[in-house]
Amino acid sequence: MSAEAFPSESRMSESRVPESRVGVWLIGARGSVATTAVAGCAAMTAGLHPPTGMVTETDLFAGSGLPTLSSLVFGGHDTEDCPLPKRAEALAAGGVLPHGLPTAVAAELAAADREIRPGGPLPGDSRDIEELVAAFAADIGDFVRRHGLARAVVVNVASTEPAPVGTELPPSSLYAAAALRAGCPYVNFTPSTGLHHPALASVAVASGLPYAGRDGKTGQTLLRSVLGPMFAQRALAVRAWSGTNLLGGGDGAALSDPAAAAAKNAGKERVLADTLAAVPEGEVHIDDVPALGDWKTAWDHIAFDGFLGTRMILQTTWQGCDSALAAPLVLDLARLVARAHEAGLSGPLSELGFYFKDPVGDGPSALGEQYAELGRLAGRLREPGARAPRGLSGEGR
Repeated sequence: MSAEAFPSESRMSESRVPESRVGVWLIGARGSVATTAVAGCAAMTAGLHPPTGMVTETDLFAGSGLPTLSSLVFGGHDTEDCPLPKRAEALAAGGVLPHGLPTAVAAELAAADREIRPGGPLPGDSRDIEELVAAFAADIGDFVRRHGLARAVVVNVASTEPAPVGTELPPSSLYAAAALRAGCPYVNFTPSTGLHHPALASVAVASGLPYAGRDGKTGQTLLRSVLGPMFAQRALAVRAWSGTNLLGGGDGAALSDPAAAAAKNAGKERVLADTLAAVPEGEVHIDDVPALGDWKTAWDHIAFDGFLGTRMILQTTWQGCDSALAAPLVLDLARLVARAHEAGLSGPLSELGFYFKDPVGDGPSALGEQYAELGRLAGRLREPGARAPRGLSGEGR
């Protein structure tokens, strides 16, 4: 499929749109991660909770001109119909959100829910690819116009889909194409195909938009990106590295499909391949445990050799709440990519590899090196040549 299959509509005119608010259009907008991000943003804006887990709220990004949390406006696509306030209540009952928070930010949740449009394709949907992309792009464009937004960033936080078979565009790629058509930067926080589909390569280049992804690094792979370099730097020979993930909720159900699990594991394996001198034996297994809900456990067993061939073992266990780990990263990425767009950056933002298992563009896989790259991006956004946003501020930390 060529770039002509998705002709670009006229972009949002920056000269006509007041630079005051930034849209965050979430694919999977009624899921746990999206709900936690919306509720968390409202809670931090109201001063109810500190910005724990948000790198963009640290001194690293002071003076980088990021949009404030209070300037973010939420909307999105989803195939589910459970309203955000009700979803937030369920998350609070499960211990994901603090008790009482859904009530405290009920108005903000309801406002975001009013901006969620039906996704697709659903069973029986007769629209072809072009009609679906056009409809999704129109929803995003309408959102931007009605709210007078300076720009909007599309972030995919939907459940993992299986890798596509053949040339057909999977749903994640339809949403990615719609984002480009609407003139919006795109972030793929999932291992789904999104902009990685060959049919969209030329479209992404021609769009002149920044984009980032894929698959948010929130737990097991985050730890691997620290431990892998440690073994390499200390000249310790890793013989085997095996892992198991126990997941509940929607992600666990989606990843019970072997094809979806394979897409997820590819990023985990890439980190080890890139940070170790040789790829060790071992695999990663993913088990769906519905009783865990939004919580996950990741266990790693690492066999390595020390001096004189002495055999040793390191085992790690990571237990965390998936949505609470992911939501601050989603907010970070929305702010960073929006500012990159404002500053005139385009193409793959490899400096954001810090956030991903399988990042786009060229860049290191070790977390320390990725953090240094992120710091360099912060510096670029502070440079005099980067267009400063009007009416937006990254201050107030």
